[in-house]
Amino acid sequence: MQNSLSKIVVTVVFMLAIGNALLFAADHAAPSMAPEAALAKLQVGNEHFVTEANSPAKPTRARRLETAKSQHPFAIVVGCSDSRTPPELIFDQNIGDLFVVRTAGQVVGDYELGSIEYAVEHLGARLIIVMGHARCGAVQAAIAGETAPGHVGAIVRKIRPSVLAVSKEAGQPLVNAIKSNVHHVAGEIRQEAKLGSLASQVRVVEAYYDFDTGKVEWLDKGR
Repeated sequence: MQNSLSKIVVTVVFMLAIGNALLFAADHAAPSMAPEAALAKLQVGNEHFVTEANSPAKPTRARRLETAKSQHPFAIVVGCSDSRTPPELIFDQNIGDLFVVRTAGQVVGDYELGSIEYAVEHLGARLIIVMGHARCGAVQAAIAGETAPGHVGAIVRKIRPSVLAVSKEAGQPLVNAIKSNVHHVAGEIRQEAKLGSLASQVRVVEAYYDFDTGKVEWLDKGR
């Protein structure tokens, strides 16, 4: 009796594990959009955002229903949590188009890298945009010093090396530091993300968003 019960428990645990694995990978399907095509689509979308009075990609009930069961985003955007920098709006995209990872100062760690890996492996995204923005408060805090209250201090310490790397460069210190931080984060993703055999298909691109113009400046078309 005890052996039978043990076998049943093992079987249930095994089936649950299989079910969870299938659920986690449920969206792994659709063909991937090439990084070049995905980048071109984002560039056109940003142009619409800058020049058009209304967004052609405004979410609709139909689009919500279309994406309710699965998702196949064509790009990943690693951006700042700043409320003025929603990638779906800046790139004029709709529900389900972008897989977005946002933290203050767009810093990345295990959770963010894991999210990126998931989007590449299971959702088919092959383009990663790392986007900083004008007047970033997280970078300003890192310029001000090495410490900050609470958990904000961890963000400041993460950004601080990027600030120091360009501290003697000509130009606007804050803009230089923001772009340096974007470059640093992009480098972390290139080096630390575990993409396996898909790594050669993935492109990481660096960008800078200007609040005043709405334009995205492409700092590095990536590799």
